[in-house]
Amino acid sequence: MNRLGIWNTAPATLVLRHRLAGLVVVLLAVAALPAAAIDDDDDRPPPPRVLPPSVGVARQAVEDLSVTVAPDLPCTWPVGATALVVEPTVSFERAGRHRDRIAMDEHTGTHWNAPAHVIPPPDSGLPGAGPMGRVTGDTVPVWQLCGEACVIDVRAGRDDVPPGTGRVIGPEVVRTWEEAHGALGPGDVVLFRGDWTDDHYRPLPEGRAFVEGPLAGEGPAWPAPGPDTIDHLASRGVRALAVDGASLGTLPDPDAARRAAGRHGMVWVECATHLGRLPPRGAFVAILPARHMGASGGACRLLAITEQALARELVARARARRVEDLALRLEAGMALASPEAGPEAYVSEVLHAFAPPHAVFARTHAFDSLVGTHVILPSFALAARREEVEGAEAAIRAAIADHEARYGPLPRDDVRTEAAEPAATLGPVHLVDVRATRGHGGFAPGRPAGPVINRAFLEEHEATRPFLPGEVVLFRSDVTDDHFRPRSEPGADDPLWAAPLAGRAEGWPAPTPEAVRWLAERGVRCLGTDAPTLGGVDPRESRSVEWMAASLGLAVVENLTNLRSLDGREAFFLFAPAKVAGTRGGTGRAIALLGDRSATPASARPPADAAPDP
Repeated sequence: MNRLGIWNTAPATLVLRHRLAGLVVVLLAVAALPAAAIDDDDDRPPPPRVLPPSVGVARQAVEDLSVTVAPDLPCTWPVGATALVVEPTVSFERAGRHRDRIAMDEHTGTHWNAPAHVIPPPDSGLPGAGPMGRVTGDTVPVWQLCGEACVIDVRAGRDDVPPGTGRVIGPEVVRTWEEAHGALGPGDVVLFRGDWTDDHYRPLPEGRAFVEGPLAGEGPAWPAPGPDTIDHLASRGVRALAVDGASLGTLPDPDAARRAAGRHGMVWVECATHLGRLPPRGAFVAILPARHMGASGGACRLLAITEQALARELVARARARRVEDLALRLEAGMALASPEAGPEAYVSEVLHAFAPPHAVFARTHAFDSLVGTHVILPSFALAARREEVEGAEAAIRAAIADHEARYGPLPRDDVRTEAAEPAATLGPVHLVDVRATRGHGGFAPGRPAGPVINRAFLEEHEATRPFLPGEVVLFRSDVTDDHFRPRSEPGADDPLWAAPLAGRAEGWPAPTPEAVRWLAERGVRCLGTDAPTLGGVDPRESRSVEWMAASLGLAVVENLTNLRSLDGREAFFLFAPAKVAGTRGGTGRAIALLGDRSATPASARPPADAAPDP
């Protein structure tokens, strides 16, 4: 019997269970036997196997339409904006991992805008006030953030305008596009392609041509739709737009088009890039911003999937509004990060509130890079250079030696967020329900401990639903659903983070390093959990889980929520952090698009001619 009270099953028996239809598999017999040891009870490598074809998304089928955000790039509006700051706060030498603190304006780099950015609230008495002034970023329905990409080429005559002005795109341009590619409608995301970022988003001072130069009258500005064009799109039912210029409206009056979009309840992305990589129609596109409460918008990732069959299916799900939000809301006073991030892990302040000369609403944020729902890349947990290991504190060197004695040498990795493959955090969902382990973690006051998900647990699960290469494995424990709440007072324990880490409450379910390795050898490349971290509350084991996942090249998404919405449903998972240069992951948006079938559709099962398990 293993440490969760589950009877271990020999590999031959598991194969037999997998092949004999109708045989009942007992998933858990969690009675009263607590976990006594931290190590997995079976560190043997799994037997060799022939993997079925991957169901994941090929890297060449995912287009990143987001610019990199860095202090030497023209990523913020030159007047009235908060400068980007990225400050390392935790180093590998001190903690065996990396961490940063970020300060940034909501309108930095590729970013999205909610109606409240340009429409004053109805009770403000300000010009243009209306009900859309209450539609902040957190109130925009998540289905509005994705759909079919409809790319309208507006490059013609782009630079044939006087300095300090931009070409205004009229509704006739849209109508001509519709004649060639079909009428626009609800569920379409219209992207205006001017190639402005492609040509002008460069390190400063060359990058002045992106926005600062046009503002100073030194050259032409970007092309953008006019208010009447926005009205035409709204009449078609379009609710989401994007431009690859610095604003939805162009100079000399960029706000006219934005106010029109706001009045219609639209959302829009500014500073997109590489729109020429998409076909005029047919790709699936998703806007993935962090979930800031009360926001005017915020930095986002704009991703597209171009593989035709998959894009068609995801577009259909978006049109049907079968989209679930899996990200925690970011709000000051909430339990958003581990205690090591400090009492100001997340700070949000109003930057502009329609006061002259800025006729907009906007906020600025300062936050730990791992607040809320976030991803950690391999470079988060691994040293970039041998010198980092040699210069590490004695306790970290001892932990490395212990881990390497159990699992082999740690590799090096220095791939930062701006260079990481976005396809790594996209794919079909494989939900693993671990709720039954809660309450059986061997917790005792003063000793941080929590339930363990080991290889035997996963073998039992696989007997009913095999793990397939390319799947995104999500562990559902309902921990964030149950414990994510405001802290009662500064410094007080919260039930999500502080109390479990201090040994004053049971920790959350977490896999062992061997379980992580076992999943990776089945072709899984992304793991997610609705608990604060994948590694659990025991410091030694948590670090080993991070090192194991990183050594195998896995991306790990933590602090998810609402996984109950995926129960029994086929779902496709998307996550991406803001593209902040130099970071190793970070906070972002996780969504799932639900199919109309069960969680094990024919398309997700191994083909009939796949080689059998040994």
